[in-house]
This record gives sequence, C-alpha cells and structure tokens, in this order.
Amino acid sequence: MKIKARAFLIVDDEPDIFWAMEHLLKQEGLVLIRALNGLETLALMETKHFELVLLDAKLPDIEGLALAKKIKAIDPMVPIVLISGYLSRDDEIVQDALASGLISEYISKPFQHAEILNAVKNSGLL
Repeated sequence: MKIKARAFLIVDDEPDIFWAMEHLLKQEGLVLIRALNGLETLALMETKHFELVLLDAKLPDIEGLALAKKIKAIDPMVPIVLISGYLSRDDEIVQDALASGLISEYISKPFQHAEILNAVKNSGLL
C-alpha cells in the first residue's frame, strides 16, 4: 500500500528561503510546493490540500496576515506558520494572530533549522 505524501506549502518570494526549507524538510520525506505571492497561494489552496503553510509576512502583492485570513477562509483547519524578518513575536498584531488561531506559530528571520523542524513537529506532522 502506497502512503500518500503530505504536502506543505511554502509561501515566500525569496529563493534562498525556499531553498533552505526545501533541503531541510525534504529530508523528512515531505512534499514541498512553493508560491511566490498571494495570488499563486490562493490558486494552489483552491486546488490542493496542504498539511501546513509556511508563510512569509511580507509578499509583493499582500501582507502575510491578510493572506492568512484568506487561506483560512478556504481551509479553516490548515496550520499556518508565519515567518518574518519585519515583525517580532512581541508585536501586538502577531500576538493577536496567535491568540485567535489565525497562525499556529511564529518564527523570525533569520531562522535556525531547528525552529522550522519544531514548528512542523508542533503541528503534529513529524
């Protein structure tokens, strides 16, 4: 019996960030799909189920938290990890997003590999 691969969506417009996450998470046997912006993300969300979304806070066409709301409108159960080099975990907007369940985790850039792996594990996916 073939086990269906679990797909993760990485939303980031920086190729180096995707490359780092791809090499880290592929070792765990995960299928990774990349979206460069909000428009691509929403199109993918309409056609595929993702186990987890790793979401950059600043994208060329939309703010990450605004996109997180649109993602949750499509799939209310998908865990979203917000990754940012601009916001801090202590920022009120991040605290509100965590408290409301809009995002399940927050990681600041630059991140450590262990932070990404822990976020995936905390989502119950590893």
